[in-house]
Amino acid sequence: MIGFHIAESTKSVSLNMSLADMIRLDPDYFRKDFRIASYFGSPAVKWNGGRMILGPYYPDRERAILNGYNSRGIPYRFTFTNPSITEADLEDRECNELLDMADNGMNEVIVHSPLLEEYIRKTHPNMKITSSTCKCIRSIEELKAELAKPYSLVVLDYNFNNDFETLEKLTPEERKRCEILINSHCVPGCPRRAEHYKYIGDIQLKLERIRQMSPAELQTVKEWDCQYRNFNPFEEEPTKLHISPEDVFGKYAEMGFENFKIEGRASTLMVLCEQMMIYLAKPEKRDAARYKLMNSALNCSYLNF
Repeated sequence: MIGFHIAESTKSVSLNMSLADMIRLDPDYFRKDFRIASYFGSPAVKWNGGRMILGPYYPDRERAILNGYNSRGIPYRFTFTNPSITEADLEDRECNELLDMADNGMNEVIVHSPLLEEYIRKTHPNMKITSSTCKCIRSIEELKAELAKPYSLVVLDYNFNNDFETLEKLTPEERKRCEILINSHCVPGCPRRAEHYKYIGDIQLKLERIRQMSPAELQTVKEWDCQYRNFNPFEEEPTKLHISPEDVFGKYAEMGFENFKIEGRASTLMVLCEQMMIYLAKPEKRDAARYKLMNSALNCSYLNF
């Protein structure tokens, strides 16, 4: 059974809830033999990484989101992948509160910082921990060493995606514990990727100050300037990093890979919906499924920020 790990943007909670319900109630719209293995994301808190998420934090809302996913049998994975965390940041009240409310045996954490990983293993030993793609592990030796550690899953660097010579070197057990990012919009071998994650992490740690900024000051807080952050699935050719749905359900599944990541935490509701349709819906049902899913998501838009 293939497992998809699907992004949650700050605008897509209603979309994700609606998708889970639609798969259960209207399975004929969708491909066979897959499940939603998790939704992943983070509210605006210091430990967040990978994508810049700023703004207020509402614990009651986060508790309701966790309950919504978990009641549907779906884990939530916090993207606590900030590489810039210090000892002082480990005591952050909001992040620790999130760990406490999520620590029910179902929810998980994605990590980058060894410091944070050690802290979570000590304070919340029952939480499953995934190794982040933000580590930019590029060699088979480093990857095998990472897979030897007690992670639930290891999210591969996207440069491994179509490198079958390397993927074939993984054992069947290692392949089961790999998670493959299938729809990255970046370029192969991006030389600024690690620097990008560090830039985001440094800004995220300034969250308390940013929350106090005036609207004019907020205009000075800029996201990473990169042309590949903007994506239109109808105008752009897939990059060499992309993996088609046919290959996910065919080639990669036959090789023994079971976990696939659909990114989109910085995407609009429409772009994320389209990614869901490309990978999850039957091609002949895609238009009808898109309409039904978006209609449901918009009717439940009060769940979003």
